[in-house]
Amino acid sequence: MTLILASQSPRRKELLAQMGYQFTCCPADIDETVQGTELPAEYVSRLAIEKAQHVAKQYDDNCVVLGSDTTVVMHNMMLGKPESYQACYDMLKMLSGDTHQVFTAIAAVKSGAVQVMVIITDVSFKSLTETEILNYWQTGEPHDKAGSYGIQGIGGQFVSEIKGSYSSVVGLPLYETTQLLSAMGIANPLTQSK
Repeated sequence: MTLILASQSPRRKELLAQMGYQFTCCPADIDETVQGTELPAEYVSRLAIEKAQHVAKQYDDNCVVLGSDTTVVMHNMMLGKPESYQACYDMLKMLSGDTHQVFTAIAAVKSGAVQVMVIITDVSFKSLTETEILNYWQTGEPHDKAGSYGIQGIGGQFVSEIKGSYSSVVGLPLYETTQLLSAMGIANPLTQSK
């Protein structure tokens, strides 16, 4: 059985590879616009499913396609990727000294069957100064990150506490991914006899 990751995220690739899975990557080019009054869990679920289904159309039925999507949520507002320093500043000021949620959905598609899971993790930030935010922006790290930070990079130093799945905040929850793939017939490499 072939496993395909519907993502070009280097972080997701790294996490899936570190678990020992053999897979190929095929990024899904889909519209990620929020629809109407979509709630965060609905939004990430829909995108994870759409990514997996989009890629699954290109392969035969003997493939399992894994899609994933992550969003940062503060006071019920979804924070996307910053398009400018001002957007980054506004987001990080909002997160500063407070606790937000990171919603990650993973979806597996095989022969038209779909399974999806949503993982929610609480992340608390220390209070950030304007200088810290500006210097962080200038590293380039926030530019392609939901919520303007990467927990696995320099931005990890802003995190004072995390309740839930660290790997989910990075973009691929390890525990839930192995459960989902096992349910779809892809064995966990650690459970295989050598």
